[in-house]
Amino acid sequence: MPQILIKNLDNRLITSNDNSQTVLNIIHEQGIDWMHACGAKGRCTTCKVIVTEGQENLSEISEVEKKFLTLGRLKKNERLACQTRLLGNVSVKVAEENKFPHIEYSE
Repeated sequence: MPQILIKNLDNRLITSNDNSQTVLNIIHEQGIDWMHACGAKGRCTTCKVIVTEGQENLSEISEVEKKFLTLGRLKKNERLACQTRLLGNVSVKVAEENKFPHIEYSE
């Protein structure tokens, strides 16, 4: 089963066997609070994940993500959790600017 390792949440490991769900939905199903200011519609970048390993285990980059890459609002190692599907194991981090004040991060 594909896994998401969230490095700066004390290496929290999430497992999912449903690759029809977005990464954001998988994270939320585990009870993890993750920012998504536009309601997971791909209109902002607040749900982005920084991919530290396993970029090849995510779905292809969406048109929305391509737009944000072109605008410089996403880097090559960043993906929108609301647009991305999990195909295999990945390691990610919460972006500094998208951290919640009520959550204690490990990095």
